[in-house]
Amino acid sequence: MKKIAFALACLASTTLLLSSPPLAAQMQTAAPPVVAGAKPVTVQRIQIAGKSLEGNLEGNAVARDALVFLPPGYDKARKKRYPVVYALHGYSIGAEQWSKEIYVPQTIEGAFAQGAHEMIVVLPDSKTVHNGSMYSSSATTGDFERYVARDVVAYMDSHYRTLRARESRGLVGHSMGGYGAARIGMKHADVFGSLYVMSPCCLSARPGPPDEGMIRTLEAVKTPADSAKLSFFARATLASAAAWSPNSQNPPLYLDLPSKDGQPRPEILAKWAANAPLAFVDQYIGELKRYRGIALDVGDKDGLRGDTRRLHEVLDRYGVPNTFVEYDGDHTNKLGDRFQNHVLPFFSRNLARGK
Repeated sequence: MKKIAFALACLASTTLLLSSPPLAAQMQTAAPPVVAGAKPVTVQRIQIAGKSLEGNLEGNAVARDALVFLPPGYDKARKKRYPVVYALHGYSIGAEQWSKEIYVPQTIEGAFAQGAHEMIVVLPDSKTVHNGSMYSSSATTGDFERYVARDVVAYMDSHYRTLRARESRGLVGHSMGGYGAARIGMKHADVFGSLYVMSPCCLSARPGPPDEGMIRTLEAVKTPADSAKLSFFARATLASAAAWSPNSQNPPLYLDLPSKDGQPRPEILAKWAANAPLAFVDQYIGELKRYRGIALDVGDKDGLRGDTRRLHEVLDRYGVPNTFVEYDGDHTNKLGDRFQNHVLPFFSRNLARGK
């Protein structure tokens, strides 16, 4: 049961445990119908180097893949500048795979054809040695929080015709990316003007360390490459430790696990708890009130719905304007529909546009 609790509370993936181990197969997402008359967007595959990632102890790439989707009018309207939406993928996948799960460019084209204002959409990649950065700041993985909020934004502003004001930048993410959107959104309201959080993982502090069997497995890992041989849950635990309890003096993985020799390590669990948005949201209420729009959504069959609702309730208690939708769906099956018919229209309404 501890493995299941970890999956529901801390897992950020497009794969969700529905009942009990073993882990269910990768769940499929459904594409919304093609919108008649939709005009094609331009897809560019680029790399964005990040000073924030330099010197990371895992050896994760500093130059990261990214997908950029330019609206149909981009090449013709040479003087026009556009709002930008930064979209963050979940754990165990990268930007390329997530692009298939949210059916871009089809869903972007569909949203525009149905009346959403044109914008640029960017999918940066944050896959790491242990399959996910948690969009956190760590000497071990690299500072992916700052990479997204500073390096990627600066690159887009210097290489594309963007509107370079926070009111014209949106941030969205799903699962681990939803956690990233919540975390980065709270801490970098000076960069982004609207925020959409989809089925976020890891909002709550976990109640305790993994079971002893998993810890023994993790303690036996001798090189970062050994991570690829681990089970999904074990690998996700390493990713969390690398992000939230890095230790530059503890090679070869440069991280601390939340238990050792069969004993919980309260000081490490405290570090993990300090990275839970529901634990630190109260510190950022003033920043959250700066947003032009905040939206949260989650499927009613998603094990992450409880924490998502709790985040919404915290915002409501503080009078932070937000919308919350618990829709008919699970963790992944409605992603294409949500992205086309809810996420992009939300940003169309809330992002400031150029003339």
